[in-house]
Amino acid sequence: MSTLRSHTAHALAAGALSAALLSAGTAGAFAADGQTAVSNPRLTRADTTKAAPSDKGSITIKADKTQVKAGESVTFTGRSKGLKIHTKVTLQHKKDGKWNSLKASTTVKNGSGYTLNAKLNTKGKEQLRVMADKTASPTVTVNVK
Repeated sequence: MSTLRSHTAHALAAGALSAALLSAGTAGAFAADGQTAVSNPRLTRADTTKAAPSDKGSITIKADKTQVKAGESVTFTGRSKGLKIHTKVTLQHKKDGKWNSLKASTTVKNGSGYTLNAKLNTKGKEQLRVMADKTASPTVTVNVK
């Protein structure tokens, strides 16, 4: 029984040491960058230079093709973080400076991923993104010829 306690004590000590080293590394990174530590742990350096993402989560997008003929299908895939399974994901394109929803939509699946197929008919460079709740993905561009 004392061997089990000894192994448990060693494991706990290793975990505590790892946490301490990780915390020290983070503090060192702030110090090396000339930044000061902030009292809000959710506020990071990236948050100070860009608008904060939605509190709901984040979502990515990737198109399987960057160039298609008009009427050809493109498959969009991505992963979400912080969004519930079965959340509706809608494809949008930018037209005249405004984001408009297209008829293509799906839902977030188990494992937080999604797959969406859409036919693109408008010729030119299409700026596309997906929207889930109030969370928007980055933009991808597909050239439609």
